[in-house]
Amino acid sequence: MPEGIIYKALSGFYYIKNGDQDIQCRARGIFRKRRVSPLVGDRVTYEAEKPTDGYILSIQTRKNALKRPPIANIDQAILVFSVMEPSFDCQLLDRFLVTMEAHAIHSLICFTKKDLLSANDLSKFKAQINRYERIGYPVFFISSVTNEGISEVKKQMAQRISVVTGQSGVGKSTLLNHLNSSLNIETQSISQALGRGKHTTRHTELIPIAENGYIADTPGFSSLEIPEIASVDLENYFPEFSAYRDGCRFRGCTHLAEPNCRVKEAVSAGEIDQTRYAHYGVFFQELKERERKKYQ
Repeated sequence: MPEGIIYKALSGFYYIKNGDQDIQCRARGIFRKRRVSPLVGDRVTYEAEKPTDGYILSIQTRKNALKRPPIANIDQAILVFSVMEPSFDCQLLDRFLVTMEAHAIHSLICFTKKDLLSANDLSKFKAQINRYERIGYPVFFISSVTNEGISEVKKQMAQRISVVTGQSGVGKSTLLNHLNSSLNIETQSISQALGRGKHTTRHTELIPIAENGYIADTPGFSSLEIPEIASVDLENYFPEFSAYRDGCRFRGCTHLAEPNCRVKEAVSAGEIDQTRYAHYGVFFQELKERERKKYQ
């Protein structure tokens, strides 16, 4: 049976790309019985005698999936924030990073509006966010005015399915327009083309980008809830903890109140960033409160 990738889902139809072919399919009734819905990004087998009359037969095992937007098999998230206008929200970035870590999605951090800072202010800003590069997250600075950094980000999208998200008002749509110049549409129209209007996703669609890559946009967020994870698992989504947590005195150490905690010692020694650690504490308490309400 032929195989392809779902690149758009709309009104019960799934649009599959197989090489140069585009096939419109419906899902077999068996998926409803199993309470499984095909998602954009799914790799599927299908049968189709006509381009407009096909059926999805099976869905290959997913490596991950997001609820918002409903998309599967994401290779990386491009987290877009600005150096100013709006001001950089580091706690929001850490929320996004935890969310992506929890879904096993590689994150790339992209800062827009580089042209708004003087050379001296940009140097200070880079020193401030160096914490992320030390952890291992790739960081890019771009300007849609001068086109600086655009090609470097685009190279990261080749052969990958990427999702773009981040802080509201930072220029995600403008970035997308620069990354895919063939769209040749006004910035405000991009959100419609990618299924977005006033922060409401109408449909999810993968847009071709770079060499054999796809990209999907998501609505802007002013806040983001930590995903459904257990509080005891939160430490797994702060990669900088991994080198220290096995040295804690107590098994199951939360790295907050316990004595002889190697993570806390690393924070005191400047080996783990204090701001990131403070955010870990905030998120941990949020998860504990969620668990408390759940079992009341």
